[in-house]
Amino acid sequence: MRVLMHTPLKAPDNPLPSGDREMARGLVRLLERLGHKVLMPEASRVAPGAPPVATHLALERRARTQAARLIDLWRALPAHHPERFDLWFTYHCYYRKPDWLGPVVSQALGIPYVIAEASHAPRRAQGPTRIGHRAVERALAAADLVLTVNPRDVAGVKARLRPGARQLWLPPFIDVAPFRVPSRRDPVQPPLLLSVGMMRTRDKLESYRVLARAFALLKDRAWRALLVGDGPARAEIEALMAPFGTRVRFAGAVPHAELPALYAAADLYLWPAINEAYGMAFLEAQATGLPVVAGRTGGVPAVVADGVSGVLTPIGDAASFAAAVSRLLDSPDERARLGAAAAARVASRHDERAAAQALAAALATLRR
Repeated sequence: MRVLMHTPLKAPDNPLPSGDREMARGLVRLLERLGHKVLMPEASRVAPGAPPVATHLALERRARTQAARLIDLWRALPAHHPERFDLWFTYHCYYRKPDWLGPVVSQALGIPYVIAEASHAPRRAQGPTRIGHRAVERALAAADLVLTVNPRDVAGVKARLRPGARQLWLPPFIDVAPFRVPSRRDPVQPPLLLSVGMMRTRDKLESYRVLARAFALLKDRAWRALLVGDGPARAEIEALMAPFGTRVRFAGAVPHAELPALYAAADLYLWPAINEAYGMAFLEAQATGLPVVAGRTGGVPAVVADGVSGVLTPIGDAASFAAAVSRLLDSPDERARLGAAAAARVASRHDERAAAQALAAALATLRR
């Protein structure tokens, strides 16, 4: 098939690193692995990032014009033209960045409409978020297939699908191969605690706040930490970490290809995961054999098995988080056990090969 890939939130070629970008890139690789041609015409692009909800009415009007242009362009192409797509595939659709285009274009052209990772939150139905919320409902009502990545989204999405539409599970996935690297952990130095996360306001910043509170509770123990990421909240995060002096280092933004070596040099991966969907970095860390301590929220339990590949703690509870880290700092054998299980679990359940099989089976339902 010729698949138009639409990414309302963050396109695969966006220069800013994030889990959304890596998931978009991964879906492109899966579709190509299955033999489909992926198209991302300029006419289907939208401005990156999540806009203020106050602009949604203007965005909706603009989307109607953009959809009409896409429909006209498609109809002007010969039937077998290589740029004439026969499936619309949207990655990520939620109230702050809904898919304005897919429902209109797919219905006008009579082609299947697929969404990967949609969320429906009834509490967004009132107030300034209502326009984006209604757009999500229209998208779900138009979809032939919704691929759910976060278990938290299952019930809300199911309630909005039309009769005959399918909702199927697609496990979060990465290409495991680049993360199969030898350990570079230094047994002479204190254990290295690693965190990878964009330094943005709101939820990311709150995760760093919990992390700082946990570090304060660990201050009498032997450890050092490396924080990977950058963004507009970096100065505030640096201030949070200032009391720990040189024990906490900032690596800034690191190219994705260089992350495996950082994971391989660490002893524990830490992320409080405030309002995290599931967290691609959790998969990357575990793929290198790095055990995880994380907050139990959203879809995180779907990618980190508590007591098997890491430890999950109550969300936002810095004391519980610090206690879990402390216990693992005291037990190298436990860290080794969790790390080995983490690598095996990600390789078997969350590698691209398994995801490709799941996606192929899901797309096959469109032809039945």
